[in-house]
Amino acid sequence: MSTVLVTGGTGTLGTAVVTRLRAAGHDVRVLSRHSPDFPVDLRDGSGLDAATAGAQVVVHCASSPRGGDDAAVRHLIAAARRAGTVTNLVYISIVGVDVVPLGYYRTKFEVERLLEASGLGVTILRTTQFHDLVARLVDTAAKLPVVLLPSGVRVQPVSVGDVADRLAELAVPTPAGRVPDMGGPEIRTLQEWARIQLDATGRRRRRVVGLRLAGRAYAGFRRGGNLTPSHGTGRGTFARFLAERGR
Repeated sequence: MSTVLVTGGTGTLGTAVVTRLRAAGHDVRVLSRHSPDFPVDLRDGSGLDAATAGAQVVVHCASSPRGGDDAAVRHLIAAARRAGTVTNLVYISIVGVDVVPLGYYRTKFEVERLLEASGLGVTILRTTQFHDLVARLVDTAAKLPVVLLPSGVRVQPVSVGDVADRLAELAVPTPAGRVPDMGGPEIRTLQEWARIQLDATGRRRRRVVGLRLAGRAYAGFRRGGNLTPSHGTGRGTFARFLAERGR
C-alpha cells in the first residue's frame, strides 16, 4: 500500500476519496487548512513540505471557483519535486475545460497544462458536473416565482461516489496520463432536470422557463462542450441522488 495525500480532503469529493483509500489499506494524509495532522495552505504553500515528505501519490481535489487554482498547483508541484518520492499526481478536472470559455474552466485547463509540463508523473481525470451542483442551481432558481434556467443547455450529472471510486482506482504509484473522461448515465436539459427535481420535492406546479443568454461560454454549453456521451460510465442517477438527499 502507498502513502497518499488528498488535497481538499475534507470537501465533498475529498472526503469520499479518503474513505475509499483508507478502506483499501492506504496510509492517507488529509490536507486542508484546518487539518489537525497536516494543516496546509495551498495559497502560499505553507505546510506542504511536511505533508509531501515520503508520499508516493497525491490526489488533488482542492479547487475554488473564486480563483487561485493555478497558484495552488504550482506550490504543489514544487513541493512534490522537493520531496522526490511522488510518482503520481492525480488531478480531477472538468469535461469541456478546453472548449468552453468560462473563467473557472480556463483556470482548470491551465492547471492541467502545468501538471503535464511539470516533469512529474501525472494522471488527469475529467468528469461532468456533480449531481449536487445541478441540484443547487435548481434550488437557487426555484427561489423565484418562475424557475428561470439557461435554455438549450444539456447536462450529464455524475455521482460524487462514482467519481471517488474512479479516483481511488487511479491513486496508484504508476501514472496514467490523461485517462478517458467520465460522465453520468443520463443527458437532459437543465429544464428537464429542474422538472425532475421539483416533482421529487413536491413542487411540481412550479413553472420552469428557459432563458436565452449571451456570451461565448453559454454558446459553448449549448454546443455540448460539457458533455461526454460516449463515456457515460457513472452508475448513480439523479433520481437516486434526490432520494438519498431527501432522506
